[in-house]
Amino acid sequence: MVQYNFKKITVVPPGKDFIDIILSRTQRQTPTVVHKGYAISRIRQFYMRKDHYKLALGQINTARNIIAKISKDYLRLLKYGDSLYRCKCLKVAALGRMCTVVKRISPSLAYLEQIRQHMARLPSIDPNTRTVLICGYPNVGKSSFMNKVTRADVDVQPYAFTTKSLFVGHTDYKYLRYQVIDTPGILDRPFEDRNIIEMCSITALAHLRAAVLFFLDISGSCGYSIAQQAALFHSIKSLFMNKPLVIVCNKTDLQPLEGLSEDDMKLVMEMKAEAMKTITQAVGPNEEGVLLTMSTLTDDGVMAVKNAACERLLEQRVDVKMKSKKMMDCLNRFHVAVPKPRDNKERPVCIPPAVLEARANAAAKEKKKLEKDIENENGGAGVYSASLKKHYILANDEWKEDILPEILDGHNVADFLDPDILVRCEELEREEGLRLEEQAAEDAFQIDGHELTQEQKEILAQIRKKKALLIQEHRMKKRTAESRPIVPRKFDKDRKFTTNRMGRQLSSMGVDPIAAINRARSQSRGRKRERSVSRAAADGDGMEIDGQQSNKKLRRTSRSRSRSRAPEEVIPGEGFKDSEQKKKAIKKAKASTRNRNKDARRGEADRVIPTLKPKHLFSGKRTLGKTSRR
Repeated sequence: MVQYNFKKITVVPPGKDFIDIILSRTQRQTPTVVHKGYAISRIRQFYMRKDHYKLALGQINTARNIIAKISKDYLRLLKYGDSLYRCKCLKVAALGRMCTVVKRISPSLAYLEQIRQHMARLPSIDPNTRTVLICGYPNVGKSSFMNKVTRADVDVQPYAFTTKSLFVGHTDYKYLRYQVIDTPGILDRPFEDRNIIEMCSITALAHLRAAVLFFLDISGSCGYSIAQQAALFHSIKSLFMNKPLVIVCNKTDLQPLEGLSEDDMKLVMEMKAEAMKTITQAVGPNEEGVLLTMSTLTDDGVMAVKNAACERLLEQRVDVKMKSKKMMDCLNRFHVAVPKPRDNKERPVCIPPAVLEARANAAAKEKKKLEKDIENENGGAGVYSASLKKHYILANDEWKEDILPEILDGHNVADFLDPDILVRCEELEREEGLRLEEQAAEDAFQIDGHELTQEQKEILAQIRKKKALLIQEHRMKKRTAESRPIVPRKFDKDRKFTTNRMGRQLSSMGVDPIAAINRARSQSRGRKRERSVSRAAADGDGMEIDGQQSNKKLRRTSRSRSRSRAPEEVIPGEGFKDSEQKKKAIKKAKASTRNRNKDARRGEADRVIPTLKPKHLFSGKRTLGKTSRR
């Protein structure tokens, strides 16, 4: 049985995502592995009456064929590739042509994604299950009836066209599940003048096998007269052919059916006659339950309408199955055996005596009293509260309901309880905390077993306090978004880390900062150009003009320093004895990379994965002997 579930249609990716999928799956392997490429396959076909939808699917099918042809052509070229580098170039060319084809169909892919989203918003209607369809003019009570008989929650408002699409609910009748569909209201006008909302109802009436409930507002509170509603019934009655039909006169709380005028009653009777013709074609002559009355406000007749529609639909489905050839083939396989009397002796129904005795014993046996029975005997819920302690296992059952034993082992328990026990516990905890702090302070002021002076203890305390603050600030930065790499001091715009600041901090702690400041300043380096000038002046090669060296001489010196050396020239510290030994090493290094370069590998990490299962080891029949070589 075909199941239509539009919500399970997979997302249609745009052209850019298709290209990313192709390239990512192709490059996931090593660069030397040759692939056929990615082909779009198994596109799900849907039948719709939109030419744009068919054109989009046609373009995708054409793109798939083009990509398959590109793959076939380049595979033929890959067979004659003389090196892996040539094969890689062919692979790149093939992927480029495939990506160009996919880019051209990007608008079609975007359109198909819009169609998928639109179809996902449609309700999941099963065209083969038992279905009850509700139709009629707007604001006649269709959605109210839907909410009464199903678990659906359709919006109900006192104006027309509140329902703008199909709503699906489910109800049960005789242990069978029925699908109830609420359709938007239909107006009596030409077919070409109806809008999309009305066409939803027309399409459902035309294509679904269902029992139809035509709602009729006999009170006129919907804004349309009975004559207009009757005209609509006669204009769409061709859609009711071969379907169980029930005319439902709604809002009888405002206007009973017996109180209608003669003209309106005549119109209703004519609709009933037309419904009888439709029912005769569907399930045979049956006048009962063709015209029903109800009120969704007072729930009068609501269940009768639902039962009548479900019963008529069930009769029609059973009748269709009984008339089919498949049913006759099944009946020919059954044989019902009916026993025939062998003599004239009467054999009445007999119950064995043992069964009667067991039944009597079971009735005489007292029924076990449950907690619910005890609750009902003592006033019911809210009056009687079940005891949770009655099943406690104690030495004495009298102890079960005790809140706290007063006498234990001959002593009064209350004599051993201090009324200020909580206050005393807090005092003990506070005293223990003070002792722990004193012990920690004593341990903190002792370094390597040597006692410090009072002044050193104060300085050490300040240092540790500062360290604790820095640690706390660092942890707070890690928890927030301020966790960033360390900024070099040359980018320290706020001047947080300076020698002056360090000197002030050391002076406040009673330490002479001169040695630390001089050490920090001595580590700073001069500018590169100044060093080069001073070095040239020391060599005596530079010609000074007014205390400065000539720029021409500086440029000449820098060019001489950057002059390239011969590859075989030995530089001190390289580990070679002479230039001959370095030549041999260079020659061996080139020989080791020759095969790698021929395979078009970028480095040692770009390795070749061989065939893990060679055919000559994993094909053919297995003979006697060991198989460890496999």
